[in-house]
Amino acid sequence: MNRKRLLDARSVTKRFGGFIALDEVSLEVGKGERFGLIGPNGSGKTTMINCISGTLANDGGEIVFKEAVLDGKKPHERTRLGIARSFQIPKPFRSMTVLENLGIALEYASGAGPREVEDRGMTILETIGLADRAAENSGKLTQIDMRKLELARAMATEPELLISDEAMAGLSSTEVDDILEILFRMNERGITIIMIEHIMRAVMRFSERIVVLDAGRRIAEGKPDEIVNNPDVERAYLGE
Repeated sequence: MNRKRLLDARSVTKRFGGFIALDEVSLEVGKGERFGLIGPNGSGKTTMINCISGTLANDGGEIVFKEAVLDGKKPHERTRLGIARSFQIPKPFRSMTVLENLGIALEYASGAGPREVEDRGMTILETIGLADRAAENSGKLTQIDMRKLELARAMATEPELLISDEAMAGLSSTEVDDILEILFRMNERGITIIMIEHIMRAVMRFSERIVVLDAGRRIAEGKPDEIVNNPDVERAYLGE
């Protein structure tokens, strides 16, 4: 990896009772990189990003972000350091408008006043493609617009690293392309992105480098064309 290292997960282990969900998994993500993390169901992807974002505490190894060890830091502390995460199932405040939802994240991230929050919120919504729906109640949004709002809320925290967790699950092919374009624009603005996704064409198109997990272990790393042709990856997804 030629880029400056932004995230370094070193021999991360996570157990649930006698079950080992992560078995000394290591990965590095460079500043500005588009990084894919994939694997079949139960491979440990979600556990890994939960350990990075602070939802879970790793039992072994350590996670370093911008040279700061994250172990022991709460999720909101990691957010303030520059890590944001979008969730597969968006949960906006449905009684609020789209802009008001975004305002909460903006106030938390910057402590800005109402006028600045509104201006910055509209700028983000224009980038995401939701500016024309700013005054609408978020409970009336379509599935694709819910996903866009989820990414907008992540952007509002001004992250250096965004973990995109299944942002395209259940979307049509055209909608997948819409989300991909948003993620590309975010990356062009300097945001490093880790993509966790089951839609393989999206991961392959977006990622510069991919790490593959299976049964809690890292089994492959490489560029998309290398991963596609890797026999270990094929066995993990299709069996012997």
